[in-house]
Amino acid sequence: MHRSRVWAPKANTIGVCIDDAVHQMENIGGGWWQVDVSGANAGTEYAFVIDKTGPALPDPRSAWQPHGVHGPSRIVDHAAFAWTDAEWQAPPLANAIIYELHIGTFTREGTFDAAQQRLSYLRGLGITHVELMPVGAFPGKHGWGYDGVDIFAPQQAYGGPEALKRFVNACHEHRLAVLLDVVYNHLGPSGNYLARFGPYFTHAHHTPWGDAVNLEGAGSHEVRRFFCDNALMWLRDYHFEGLRLDAVHAYMDRSAIHFMEQLSTEVRRLEAETGKHYLVIAESDLNDPRFVKPIEAGGYGMDAEWSDDFHHALVTMLTGDRSGYYSDFGSIADLAKALKSVFVYDGIYAPHRDRIQGRPVERIPAWRFLGYSQNHDQVGNRARGERLCHLVNAGRAKIAAALALTAPFVPMLFQGEEWAASSPFQYFTDYEDKELGRLISEGRKKEFAAFGWNPDDIPDPQDEETFLHSKLKWDEQLQQSHADMLDWYRKLIDLRKSYPDLTNGSLDETHVEYSEEEKWLVLRRGTIEVVVNLGSRPLERSVTAGTSILLASGSTALEETLLKLPSDSVAILNSDGHS
Repeated sequence: MHRSRVWAPKANTIGVCIDDAVHQMENIGGGWWQVDVSGANAGTEYAFVIDKTGPALPDPRSAWQPHGVHGPSRIVDHAAFAWTDAEWQAPPLANAIIYELHIGTFTREGTFDAAQQRLSYLRGLGITHVELMPVGAFPGKHGWGYDGVDIFAPQQAYGGPEALKRFVNACHEHRLAVLLDVVYNHLGPSGNYLARFGPYFTHAHHTPWGDAVNLEGAGSHEVRRFFCDNALMWLRDYHFEGLRLDAVHAYMDRSAIHFMEQLSTEVRRLEAETGKHYLVIAESDLNDPRFVKPIEAGGYGMDAEWSDDFHHALVTMLTGDRSGYYSDFGSIADLAKALKSVFVYDGIYAPHRDRIQGRPVERIPAWRFLGYSQNHDQVGNRARGERLCHLVNAGRAKIAAALALTAPFVPMLFQGEEWAASSPFQYFTDYEDKELGRLISEGRKKEFAAFGWNPDDIPDPQDEETFLHSKLKWDEQLQQSHADMLDWYRKLIDLRKSYPDLTNGSLDETHVEYSEEEKWLVLRRGTIEVVVNLGSRPLERSVTAGTSILLASGSTALEETLLKLPSDSVAILNSDGHS
């Protein structure tokens, strides 16, 4: 016996179709319908028929879409999986090193099971947390995942629900925590049937993806319940350690209790039930520390947020790129401020945005913020998906790594950056709707043509080669240049773990000096100094007697108390004399 339930306040009648038989459901109030169906259990496929017309639709809360986003749903018994991680407890965020990956391009096979084969490598690298880009069911066989439409159902092309559980369980066996990127600000354009069931979207607010998710209007209590239940499902039923919330600045919510506050509160309740600690990390371009302030202090209670200002300040200095939003950055002073104060735009005028942006970070530890030199957005949103190593020389790429892994923030790497992977990470889709696919392809070309790109040079998102071209090539680690970069990352990660000064989240104990004219910067964190030379001439700097060079990316020499640092290189010093 299976109880089928669905929220469909727009329906006059609704039935669940199982084995070609339609079982009429009872309206039990509040827009909810339900019926008990004998013989239905785990593995049974079903779909809903609204008002006895039109095609049968998948369940908005479907746990499995084995035939794609337009097909029937399949019942999953979450209690049936044999977990072996009962004694596992994730390390704290404060000493985390996060590794963002995309299941479809992480391995040649592009599946959860294949990704398991690389977990020993990640653990050996020193990674503590693996962050998966979205895995909720999306149209076609490959995509970034941000156009998901069945957000409770792991993508079938990756292996489906059981394979995802095997992957998470294997991560825990390798002492790796797992985070999941979830998208609650919009759904994709193909296979999105939510509006047929209820007021999931509202015309009151417009977003880059169309009508906003209804978080504050009539019926929003059930819409919020839908997304909160999704978050709790990933944590409870799939044993994820935390969630990364995509683009929370697109949550249009003027409620007295903001959706993020509600979500944070419900996650804390789940912690009390399970005895596990969970992370909720926000992505936002608002530069608002309120996201990570405790609810008791008027914040939203998130554990951390991404810090794009650090990325932008770092990348503009290394590449010279001043296009688009990068035009608001470009000085070493910006990079110094990001290292010291988190946000460059902390209540000051931002020319590109033509508005006052952000507010200062006060009395908040730096481990509430993630720092990175690359991520899926900053690589994949470029016209050709170039990584940083494609844009700068090896010396500057090593500077980026050194600053990201010695900065006061929680460091995050993007798959393959640690060996300067040759594979780009391009924007790819697989829409079965040919007209939609054509519009996506043309739109991509027009978007970058406006920046002066030749449309013929823009990879077609719908071309499978664009997807295949983005897959990592693991065997290139054996080549000298890639092996050299991998060795640099390994040493930096080991350094971070070996010196408590580098995991100290106090911004008051982070010190930065620099020369805009000579293009050098020194980051000092306790006994550790990171000396960066971006200038055109060698840098000579007096250092404390007894100082040791821990790491150097150039032909650095330390003669008594003088550091000689070539252009485009970095040296990391320990002033207590112990190496």
